[in-house]
Amino acid sequence: MRPENRKLDAALQEKILTVTRTGLTKKEATGFFRVAVGLCYLATLMTKETLDFKLLDKEFNRFIYRSIGPGHSITSILQYMSGEGVVEVLDSKRFMRAFGDYCGQVPVESIPFLLGLNLGVAKDFSGLDVRGPVADWIERQRILREGE
Repeated sequence: MRPENRKLDAALQEKILTVTRTGLTKKEATGFFRVAVGLCYLATLMTKETLDFKLLDKEFNRFIYRSIGPGHSITSILQYMSGEGVVEVLDSKRFMRAFGDYCGQVPVESIPFLLGLNLGVAKDFSGLDVRGPVADWIERQRILREGE
């Protein structure tokens, strides 16, 4: 994400909500929201600048609460992005098209890297094995990209 787009400003919030509205059901729209927010959050971490995680998380948590209600946080979104549900969203052509169109500050090509980053952090915190559907999806993207 470019430095000028590091904040979760009103414009980025609206773009995420636009991606969300491309979901056809409440479940699908919620999945679209979670993945769009998660990817935008992870992209903000890609900087050499010092980040104030307390402030960053507060900003994202406020937006998440206002958008999909209580019981969700950036932590729960990142947990979701380590699980099987994220693969269903990423395999949706509608999501990928909408995310690419509206959240262009996070290149679609960077999604496998960002998911790998998230899995790595999840492994460091939990010590759990991160092999599974998300790691398999990342590997499929690598194979497609390399044309194997």
